[in-house]
Amino acid sequence: MFFTVGRPLSVSLWLTAPLLFAVSVLGLTAIGGILLAASWQVTLSSALWGGAAAITAVLGGAVAWRSREQRMMLAIPYPVTLLLTGLALDDVTVPTQWAIGLSVPAMLTLVYLCGRRSSRRTNATR
Repeated sequence: MFFTVGRPLSVSLWLTAPLLFAVSVLGLTAIGGILLAASWQVTLSSALWGGAAAITAVLGGAVAWRSREQRMMLAIPYPVTLLLTGLALDDVTVPTQWAIGLSVPAMLTLVYLCGRRSSRRTNATR
């Protein structure tokens, strides 16, 4: 395991983290477009999904897998699926309202999960 994040991640958190990341980035991009009064629409990009796939691959070493078979069925296919999804959905336009509306709960969830993990780590060291 080259990459770990302290305590083992649950499989469900590992599965949702890249999607929360992608939706959050999409919303922040939409907010940036509004602040800049940009004429472009927010689009899904292969780079965004590639980043999500990379996060998934890196965090795969920190997951508390239930069995070797589960790891074999998810650790490689899931990041590859995210990458292929990004290639298939490249340049799909997302309405700005949808991007912002979905990103707010995604960002709040990420902040909550990071805060919860941080407080657990802090309490464990006391």
